[in-house]
Amino acid sequence: MIPFMLFLAAAGILLVLDGTGKINLLHPFPLTLYLPAALNIPLGAFWFYRVNPAGFPVPLRVASLAWAGICIFYVWVRLNVFPARDKRKTLKKEGSFLDRAGRFRLSVMIGGRFLVYAGLWAVILELPLLTASWLLLRRSGEIPNAVFIGNAVYGILTAFFILGNGIVRIFCTSKRLGLFRRIIILLTMWIPPLNVIVLLYACRLVYEEYDFALYKANLHLVRVEKDICKTRYPLVMVHGILFRDLKYFNYWGRIPRELIRNGAAVYYGSQEAVGTVADNAGDLRDRILAVLEETGAEKVNIIAHSKGGLDSRYAISVLGMADKVASLTTVSTPHRGCRFVDRACALPDWVYRFTAKCFDGTFRRLGDKNPNFYTATRQFATVSSEEFNKTVPDVPGVYYQSFMSRMKSASSDPLLSLTYRLIKPLEGDNDGLVSTASAVWGEFRGTVESETGQGISHGDIIDLKRTDYRGFDVIEYYIRMVAELKEKGY
Repeated sequence: MIPFMLFLAAAGILLVLDGTGKINLLHPFPLTLYLPAALNIPLGAFWFYRVNPAGFPVPLRVASLAWAGICIFYVWVRLNVFPARDKRKTLKKEGSFLDRAGRFRLSVMIGGRFLVYAGLWAVILELPLLTASWLLLRRSGEIPNAVFIGNAVYGILTAFFILGNGIVRIFCTSKRLGLFRRIIILLTMWIPPLNVIVLLYACRLVYEEYDFALYKANLHLVRVEKDICKTRYPLVMVHGILFRDLKYFNYWGRIPRELIRNGAAVYYGSQEAVGTVADNAGDLRDRILAVLEETGAEKVNIIAHSKGGLDSRYAISVLGMADKVASLTTVSTPHRGCRFVDRACALPDWVYRFTAKCFDGTFRRLGDKNPNFYTATRQFATVSSEEFNKTVPDVPGVYYQSFMSRMKSASSDPLLSLTYRLIKPLEGDNDGLVSTASAVWGEFRGTVESETGQGISHGDIIDLKRTDYRGFDVIEYYIRMVAELKEKGY
């Protein structure tokens, strides 16, 4: 009786230490001891009542059993509700650049990975225990059939509850899984051993995503006081077609926030979504003048995506902003037009105008004062672009540079798979909307792509999906871009 009481006392001490964060009961060794006890409570309770140690009175036996149940329940709550408590502390310490929601998501996600491993380990541990219990039942008959069956059902359901908890956490929080991998998980979860292989792969992606977040946190701590993006002139970020600079849905995703965090002064072009190049350039001119008046700066640096690059070039060359702009960085801008737009222009004119009228009505309600989808989109035709480049030349004294991304296949971005297939045979490598050849302007800084087979699409390059890709860090890409502008004196 004394050893058993000492064991219960030791269990209480461990719970207190775990509750105060001194130890972690979810480390592999204590968890390996805990899981068999938690998964075989019916069998353990039966044995405890069946065996009555000498001098062990019934009330004390009941109290001991209740205390053992409390201990098991505590660890059960810790396992299923707070599996990554130590990980969350790491995030709070190293990931101060993350908001509260971001830290919570990563904590839930990495806890899900832990639970998947714990659930698989629970199944591995439970199978030999059930086999041993069944053999004991057949040989001695000491375990009633009802107890054995009840214990088996309870143990299997408990193991799968842990596993299911982990799957749900990963399924709902991981950004790297994507839609396709989530569908694969749903389709294979009932097919052993394929489901195990898929789960282990998902856990690897989750770990890479979490490890990348910690890497970013450490990188932020190193840069926190260096202001590597504090350029001489403020930045004006200019969006492309079919978008506006909205307060609660930033066209540039997480990029501006990190640029500001690293010292940049960021402003937006505020031009219309489907305005013509000339009209939008007028909006951009007004915006540049307002930024200069607000900041007292002599010039601005423009970073423009897609059609925003054409709007910016027009404002610089035609509307007299050359002495107000230090540099123009274009990202995936169709400087030489798009051949698939040539095909679209061959459609019956009434079809094109009817489509344009629908877009104009929609964007007028969204805030455009002078939407002109018909003209704005036809300006992407190669003939129009050739004429544009003749009448809108580069201005000496303004630094022009260009960047580009590309998709590796039509499956890289489902939203742009059709246009990718249309452009590929006509113009070769493209990002789903713009070809590499068309994006080259000024000092071309190269084409970026991920290390995987996915590639980087026209939307990925501006962080439209707010997600990270294996082998390409879009936020770091812009931080380096702006840091280089600073180094060049802009």
